[in-house]
Amino acid sequence: MTVGILMISLVFMLLGMAVQARLRSKFSEYGKVPVSSGLSGKEVAEKMLRDNGIYDVKVTSVDGFLSDHYNPVNKTVNLSPEVYSGTNVSAAAVAAHECGHAVQHATAYSMLMLRSKLVPAVKVSSTLSQWVIIAGLGILGFGGGNQTVLLIGIILFAVTTLFSLVTLPVEFDASARALKWLDNARLTTATEHVKAKDALKWAALTYVVAALASIAMLVQYILIYQARSRD
Repeated sequence: MTVGILMISLVFMLLGMAVQARLRSKFSEYGKVPVSSGLSGKEVAEKMLRDNGIYDVKVTSVDGFLSDHYNPVNKTVNLSPEVYSGTNVSAAAVAAHECGHAVQHATAYSMLMLRSKLVPAVKVSSTLSQWVIIAGLGILGFGGGNQTVLLIGIILFAVTTLFSLVTLPVEFDASARALKWLDNARLTTATEHVKAKDALKWAALTYVVAALASIAMLVQYILIYQARSRD
């Protein structure tokens, strides 16, 4: 069974790397396509916030490639340097996507609210689950392992899996809001819109791969638990 865990980890690690590489390639490709509006990512973000009646969210620049994110705690849309200053399709798409999260927050989008409520539990489970599972399996020298400890580890891991699943509709919805707004605001042409949609699709696929990997690992852990229970 542990061989199965290693195989699943390897397969999804390679798949994740492939998707990340494709995302970086798409971001680079569309980063060379000027957006017809001529607006920078910062300006796109500020306009989308204003158009949605949001005036208490600040747009800032943060270090790192594709480090863009929305922070609901301090209400900031944080854009990487390439997005913040970029006047291209990639920058417009990513900036609008992150503002999509700000709009979700302002409108109390249910899945975002659920995701936020799960954050404290996920911080604990993501730190402890693997160690508890390893102990339950007996991999660290705990004899033949312990079923109760293993079950606790599986429950903790299930919390992270739930979090990854809840993240999917949050990300897809943010992209949908971004693309709709870019079109309605006439900030992208039809051709640019297709490219923006493609860029956000690959960004979303990184979350899909992560969710599938988590589900696969959870199922494998459950199968191990059931097999040991029958022994």
